[in-house]
Amino acid sequence: MQDVTGSVADGATTVPGVPETAAPDDRRAVIGRARHEVPTPVLILDLDVAQRNIAEMARRMSTMPAKLRPHVKLHKSPQIARMQVEAGAIGVSTATVWEAGVMARAGIANILIANQVVGREKIAALAAAAHLTSMTVAVDDVRNLDDLSAAACAAGSEIGVLVEIDVGMGRSGARSADEARHLAAHASRLPGLCFLGVMGYEGHCMLEPDRELRVAKAQAAMDLLAHTVDVLAAAGFTSPVVSAGGTGTYDITGRNPRVTELQAGSYVFMDAFHGSLVPDFDVALTVAATVISRHGNLMVLDVGRKAIGTDLTMPRLVGYTADLAFIHEEHSGFTIDGSCPLGVGDCVELVTGYGPTTVNLYEAYNVVSNGVVVDVWPVLARGYGALSLH
Repeated sequence: MQDVTGSVADGATTVPGVPETAAPDDRRAVIGRARHEVPTPVLILDLDVAQRNIAEMARRMSTMPAKLRPHVKLHKSPQIARMQVEAGAIGVSTATVWEAGVMARAGIANILIANQVVGREKIAALAAAAHLTSMTVAVDDVRNLDDLSAAACAAGSEIGVLVEIDVGMGRSGARSADEARHLAAHASRLPGLCFLGVMGYEGHCMLEPDRELRVAKAQAAMDLLAHTVDVLAAAGFTSPVVSAGGTGTYDITGRNPRVTELQAGSYVFMDAFHGSLVPDFDVALTVAATVISRHGNLMVLDVGRKAIGTDLTMPRLVGYTADLAFIHEEHSGFTIDGSCPLGVGDCVELVTGYGPTTVNLYEAYNVVSNGVVVDVWPVLARGYGALSLH
């Protein structure tokens, strides 16, 4: 009996007994087609809209004291990161060391991993990436600092560190200014590390739909971050970098005179969640779907939870009045008006509920300009160990 266990030998790209499908060359076969003529479900990136969003954010940030360091966990694409840097971003933020490795190899300078990097293999990958570009990481633990120092010394590189402060989200970060001061002092003593300042993510404020309350919460979070900066300064530790913010608070945190850089990222694509909070940018990312069944006012699409992010809010149909009736693994159903002309075989597009988790479900974007697919860009570093630097 043939072995079809799925183990892939060193360097192999196929599994015995299983034919290759969706190879890169096959995906590129859609180039030249209209956006509604592609196999579904698939990611559609409207390049014209994304470029407008990037330019608009650059214009808005030019009036603020903070500089833009966009978060690439959204798109995981060196092509888009380059567009952001060319528009004036000072570098990029990532969520993982694997994302940082992809960006470093693509020549993106000045990378912040806005997260803790823990574990021997991941720390070694970080130290290796620090040979390629300026690399900074968030920290909130003394032992982690020791491990980062040892790896940097072994690799002959230097790693910048930002002490993360819990500004109200209740996730990672030092819980007090005294704890932050202890971490800054320890980092400053260690070889291979360079203390650069602090980071505070006010993610709990992004979820606040009431604009006035969101402003108040974000300002309180940044006041806490600024207080920590003052405590550190009094102890002799200056913070040239004060990093914070996201798309939901870009125009609040970005205007705070104590914040030096903003980590907003979702503005490039927008999604149903962010669109309800920040109406300043247009939707550049959709998921194309096909109508596979229609019974009366119920239309069923070939897109379910395995093909579109539903975090924080549900996806919505583009161009038609429709209510989401259900969403399952491979299907979603919409209740539509009887006059809706859509039928079996028609292609529609959906605005994602949440962009980052939607992108993470795909291997590539169908890049569209003027309604036509002009390129196919890979989505990189989606999983643990997705790219080794060794």
